[in-house]
Amino acid sequence: MLKIRLKRTGRNRQPHYRIVVMECHNPRDGKTVEEIGYYNPRTEPTTFEVDKEKAAKWLSLGAQPSDTIAQYFVKLGLIKSLKRGSTKPKSIKKDKKKKE
Repeated sequence: MLKIRLKRTGRNRQPHYRIVVMECHNPRDGKTVEEIGYYNPRTEPTTFEVDKEKAAKWLSLGAQPSDTIAQYFVKLGLIKSLKRGSTKPKSIKKDKKKKE
């Protein structure tokens, strides 16, 4: 499965990130499919640049954004809203005492 996530670059204690599309099983700084932008948290205000056409293309092809990237995509209008909370159905706990 493809993910849109951050790939760390930069020196020690001076992080700079690339926004990349990569296979979810690859390590954080591993081989990427495509680079679609960058993020620099050290500037004031933080710099977040992304190619919206490429991002929309990968989202339409089924790539899943990481939680951090999804928050920024909502701000840019690429995603309508975030799905928060559990998506699992509530399990019903059985009372053993009632059965006895």
